[in-house]
This record gives sequence, C-alpha cells and structure tokens, in this order.
Amino acid sequence: MTTPLLLTLAAYAAGAVPSAFWVGRFLYGKDLRTLGSCNLGATNVFRVLGWQPAAVVMVVDVFKGFAPVWWFPGLDGQDAAAWPVIYGGAAIVGHVYSFWVRFKGGKGVATSGGVLIAMAPLVALAGLGAWLLSMLATRTVSVASMAAALAVGILGVVMPDFDVSVRVFLGFISVFVIWAHRSNIRRLLAGTEPRVGGGGGDDGSGGDGSGKSP
Repeated sequence: MTTPLLLTLAAYAAGAVPSAFWVGRFLYGKDLRTLGSCNLGATNVFRVLGWQPAAVVMVVDVFKGFAPVWWFPGLDGQDAAAWPVIYGGAAIVGHVYSFWVRFKGGKGVATSGGVLIAMAPLVALAGLGAWLLSMLATRTVSVASMAAALAVGILGVVMPDFDVSVRVFLGFISVFVIWAHRSNIRRLLAGTEPRVGGGGGDDGSGGDGSGKSP
C-alpha cells in the first residue's frame, strides 16, 4: 500500500509533465513559452505548430489528469472520497505550475477534463457540450473554456448524490480555470482576443498556425 501523501506528490508530478514544452522543444526546436500566447497548453501549440502536435499534447494532458484519479485510489487503501479529489487537484496544479519549466504551465482545461472523466463523467460530458456550443457561437477558445468551467461549477451544485468533497472540487475547478484565464478576459474586454479562423486581434504568434513537420 502506498501512502496517500506519496500518491499526491506523484499526481502532482504526473500533472507537471510539460507535454507542450517538450513537443515544441524536442520536435520543432521552439520554446512555446516565448511564442504565441506564451502558454504551455494545447491551444497555443495549435496556434504556433498546428493541429497534429496540438492533438498529441491534448491527449497527454487529458491522460495525466485522468490517470491519478482513476488508478491511485486503488493503491492508497483509503475509503474516503476526498483522496481522489486531492489527487485530481494535485494533477491540475502540477499542470499549471510545472516544476520542469520553472512553475510555468498551461491553464488546466484539458487536465481538468481528464480528472472529470475519471471522477464525474456526466459532468465532463456536460462541460464538453458547453465548450462546443460556446466555441461554435464565439470561435474563441478562451470563452469556450470558461463556459465549460462555469457549467462544471453549476453542475457541482445542482447534481444529486455527489459527496461534499466532490462538490467543493467542482467549484474549485470552475473558479481556478476562470482565474487562469484572467489575461484572456482582459484581451476579450479590449477586443484583442484571437479567434479560431482569424479575427479578434493578434495573438502575437506571427504565424498562421499551420506549423511544420519536425
């Protein structure tokens, strides 16, 4: 049996895997901390390098949130519902504040999605639906991400049969993801937030998002 504390540290380490940074640096010779939005998430990978590396980063980021919540409770010998919540929170914090890249990371959307798939799949599905609808309406990734986070927080309140720790955690995800998008909110208010397909200002990438093969 592994102690919950060690598993929490392992969840943080899993979340801290900087997939966007490693894909950019080792396959394309680019430091995504200095390009596009300077964010180490799949959206910035898409803007700077194209959809194929972005898809790889997305899958890895979802998995590193999913794995600790799905597997670690079977290793800790605990019955409390709070421990999967702690593992999921540690993975999200690891993604946003990765020790590999001087505690700079992404905004936690994909990793939060992976946590939700393992913990509350219906909530994850509803969040995905909110993301898709908002994306179709606005063509703005940040708006879609915040809409999904808001939907998750609301469902944490209204869905029955959730343990209080899960409800608190869903509220945490909602607030944390929206807070992580505070720079996007400023750009939205200024009318400079980039949209998928062009428009809405310059994202600073200096490219068309098509990327090149390594």
